[in-house]
This record gives sequence, structure tokens and C-alpha cells, in this order.
Amino acid sequence: MAIFGHFNFEDMSFTDLFDSGEHRRNLGHFAAITNMATVDGALNAEEEKLLKRFATKLDISEEEYKTVLKDPLKYPINPPNNSEKRLERLHDLLRMIFIDHSIDDHERFLIEKYAIGLGFHADKAKSIIHRSIEIFQGGIDFEDYLYLLDKKR
Repeated sequence: MAIFGHFNFEDMSFTDLFDSGEHRRNLGHFAAITNMATVDGALNAEEEKLLKRFATKLDISEEEYKTVLKDPLKYPINPPNNSEKRLERLHDLLRMIFIDHSIDDHERFLIEKYAIGLGFHADKAKSIIHRSIEIFQGGIDFEDYLYLLDKKR
């Protein structure tokens, strides 16, 4: 019987393996965001409400939510050593956040903190998040649209 961690791969289909990998990434994002939210101490009601929204968007179960909330420092952000990998992580999270096609100011603030935790300087993090929101919401101008189309070729 092949067991890795708590997963029994012999009993899992290929789809299950993919789903569990995606879910682990989402759980990692959620844990890192929770870690960022609790850096300054206990959560207030607004922060807890925000984390519950993130948990919903990232498909985090109630049990997983409670486990992460119990000890968020157990889940530090392990920043990648290059900018492209940091952007890839940020893109992955933003794609999940925008599943409902919206982001509010509180979510944006936490995502900026997450970007800083990934290794971006504060000003750069703010700029990247601002531009990413424009892109995800479809608010890019024609020149950027052409650039993105040409870049794919």
C-alpha cells in the first residue's frame, strides 16, 4: 500500500490527485493569508468575517478553517526565490479570489500583505495588486490588451 502523508494513492483516481493538489494550494494560500491577518494579534470581527469569505472562495472546510485559525503561525509563507514564481503564486491566489468576479478593499489589503510576505517591497506589492485587479476585472486599456495578446504568440 503506497501512502504518502495522509493520502493513500492506490485508492485515488488521477482526478482525485489533481483535486487534492489544488486544494492543498488553496489551503496554503488560506493559511498564509490567515497568518498575515493575525500578525498584529487577535482577529477582530471584521477580519474574521473576511477570513470566512476567503475560506469560502478557496473551498476551505469548517474543520480546516478552525485548524488553521487555531495556530496560524504553524503555516508561514515560504517565499519563492524569484520574482516570476512569486507572481505565479499571487496569480494563483487572485484567480481563486476572483472566482466571484469581485474583490473588496479589505480583501485587497490582505492580498497586498500576502504579496509583501512573498517578498515584494510594499510599493511594488501595492502596484502589482492594483494592476492585477484591473486585469482580472477586465479594466485594461487597448495597448495592454494588444501586448497581452502578442505575448501569448
